[in-house]
Amino acid sequence: MSDIQSAAAPTPAATIRFEDFGLSPDILRALSDQGYVHPTPIQAEAIPVVLQGHDVMGAAQTGTGKTAGFALPIIQLLLATASSSASPARHPVRALILTPTRELADQVAENVKAYCRHTPLRSTVVFGGIDMAPQTAALRAGVEIVIATPGRLLDHVQQKTISLSQTQILVMDEADRMLDMGFLPDLQRIINLLPKERQNLMFSATFSPEIKKLANSFLKDPVTIEVARSNATADRVTQVVYKVAEDDKRDAVLHLIRGRDLKQILVFSNTKIGASRLSRHLEQEGVKASAIHGDKTQNERMAALEAFKNGGVDVLVATDVAARGLDISDLPCVINYDLPYNAEDYVHRIGRTGRAGASGDAISLYSDKDARLLQDIEKLIRTKLAPVPLEGFAPRAHASERTAGERSERRPRREEVGRESSSREARTAAPRSAGGYAPRREKVDPWFLKPYEPSVSTPRPANEPQDNDAKPQKRAALLGGLPKR
Repeated sequence: MSDIQSAAAPTPAATIRFEDFGLSPDILRALSDQGYVHPTPIQAEAIPVVLQGHDVMGAAQTGTGKTAGFALPIIQLLLATASSSASPARHPVRALILTPTRELADQVAENVKAYCRHTPLRSTVVFGGIDMAPQTAALRAGVEIVIATPGRLLDHVQQKTISLSQTQILVMDEADRMLDMGFLPDLQRIINLLPKERQNLMFSATFSPEIKKLANSFLKDPVTIEVARSNATADRVTQVVYKVAEDDKRDAVLHLIRGRDLKQILVFSNTKIGASRLSRHLEQEGVKASAIHGDKTQNERMAALEAFKNGGVDVLVATDVAARGLDISDLPCVINYDLPYNAEDYVHRIGRTGRAGASGDAISLYSDKDARLLQDIEKLIRTKLAPVPLEGFAPRAHASERTAGERSERRPRREEVGRESSSREARTAAPRSAGGYAPRREKVDPWFLKPYEPSVSTPRPANEPQDNDAKPQKRAALLGGLPKR
């Protein structure tokens, strides 16, 4: 790849409006319906560049409006070939948007659908975990914009229910997460299916060396748009780390929720089983909680997310993969029940709060085993996060913390039981071998010890006639049945 161009990204003045970009009145009408007037920094920088046909490598904090930054100019570009015909042939796939998770794909699809509301353009979303039939019907009816996860898209390609031969624009959203999830081979297969001449857009919250290597493989002279320092966290998010013993983390989460009267809390766990256990623990304590992770069906995950958005659930416990694509306004607090193994995930996690200029809290629970993980996070965000005690939190006594007196009271009973069992064994045990173990003895049936005695056949009486003319028995039954007559 040739030298990457760079676009400066100052905060746009308040006077800049969406209509200044030359967008179609139909698009402006859709934006007006949602109350959008002024673009965010990433939108102000990306929209003009995409409209000019350049490849883009965009980085922005989660929640800064990356979706509209590429969706709006794509819709504007596709309006030139839009058709109101009902024929599927008039609606080929012209733009492909790839996302790492089902939740993010569904969220992007909702935004694209809203922006296309007043245009003849069609869009649909395809992802795994649900029946392919409705997706196949939508694809065969004809759509210009497809939002997909890589795996399910390749399923449709294999079933020949989608053609990418006329795709003009490729978008990779949250590209760093797709690499972390092992989608690189699938991405390469998809890229090989696309026309050589196309516009490529890559958007991500972080710029890792792996992301830059992927960009070099298919981006052509991209314009780099970075509205904040790489891997930086939002300025309006207050970050605090509490030092808590590993066994006390569940109770610490409960203490934070009750002590601060928190509602709509997103809690991150590194494991699926950890998310389920924390959710059950909170429910047992009277907190309305739910969990979403990879072991949940798509319907269960969507139902839990909808309940969280509607206020039916106060606490949503999620893994990093399942949380991708969660777009929840006014999320006041994010809790890291586990510090992430990948430091860049910390940026994604706390980016769920403090969106669109709002303030938020990012709370992390830290135990002694998390020292290396915390160091990696501090190195990445270039900020010191000193663990402090959780004020007012009194951990419960655990089974492993019982007093020595309780253990000493139980020990004589175990010893007595051991002596009683030893005395019984001494009375009933057989002589032991030199190695200290009694040889195994099996009961032997006396019948097998008898000497061999040949059987004596009974002689036929001399006066009994020989039946040499007797007809042989029919054996057809052994060969599959008697013949039909």
